[in-house]
Amino acid sequence: MKYLTNLHTDPHWNMAFDEYALEGIRCPEPLFYLWQNAPAVIIGLNQSPYAEVNLPYLQEKGIVLARRVTGGGAVYHDLGNLNYSIVGPLALMENAFEIMPEALRKLGVPAERTGRNDIMVEGRKCSGYAKRLSKDRMMIHGTLMWDVDLDVLTKALQVPGSKVTAKGIASVRSRVANLKEYLPQYASMEAFRTALQELLADGDAEFPLGADDLVAVDREAREKFGTWEWNFGHSPQTSHSCKKKFACGTVQVLYSLKGGVLEEVAFQGDFLGNRPAEELASALKGKRPEELTTLDVGAWFDGLTAPEFASLFEG
Repeated sequence: MKYLTNLHTDPHWNMAFDEYALEGIRCPEPLFYLWQNAPAVIIGLNQSPYAEVNLPYLQEKGIVLARRVTGGGAVYHDLGNLNYSIVGPLALMENAFEIMPEALRKLGVPAERTGRNDIMVEGRKCSGYAKRLSKDRMMIHGTLMWDVDLDVLTKALQVPGSKVTAKGIASVRSRVANLKEYLPQYASMEAFRTALQELLADGDAEFPLGADDLVAVDREAREKFGTWEWNFGHSPQTSHSCKKKFACGTVQVLYSLKGGVLEEVAFQGDFLGNRPAEELASALKGKRPEELTTLDVGAWFDGLTAPEFASLFEG
């Protein structure tokens, strides 16, 4: 598989690179790239940082907050974590979700894909991934915990109602796995990264990027992904709220009504879907809540039925 090279560690730049790889690079076959972030909390497209992140701790420690272009939950990154992205034409991405578990098994890790978006090793999570569609192209990206600082991870994500609870570091250690434990043949993260790169490339060449490509990523990092509006102000304030857990994850809808029709709509949560939920939110404006009982929402919320979706507006 052809690959891109991305050696940046700035979280906002890397979020911009992901979106550009999906929407701006025209490669007729799937390609991949490995990348890392300096200490950061990356929230899902539909999440509120105020509900998911210990913001005072981030400020105290100089940890960056960044919002990605895919759904799912908040994750902590540092240089002990290796990230991967796989992008390609939708028609050729059918088996893309199996690429990383299979690669880990070839390196000697007993990895398996479980649940809606986890890669597990002996009952512990070593990776989570998310996806997005853009026209006829698809991207999946995820984490690979090599030697992540679990103490910092716990404190950065420790807010009321989060998956990282007050049970603390002992609880986290029992539920997650650093891959370093399973790959003693690699003395460092760089050795692991090199081995994984060679395995995934399997002799294929690098897909070159031009100066114009990098200028475009720089611009998006500066004008979109590094802004307060994107990272904090993404969801509007609304007057009604309902939160429920479904197969796709937790979905919270915030909405206001005027004259019996939806005036403002926003979705938050760690749910997974192929398309940005803000598209659906925009399309719902002007509709009556009772019109939602037959609406096909599978493109935005994996596996969610129309009655389940409509139930969010019954509160």
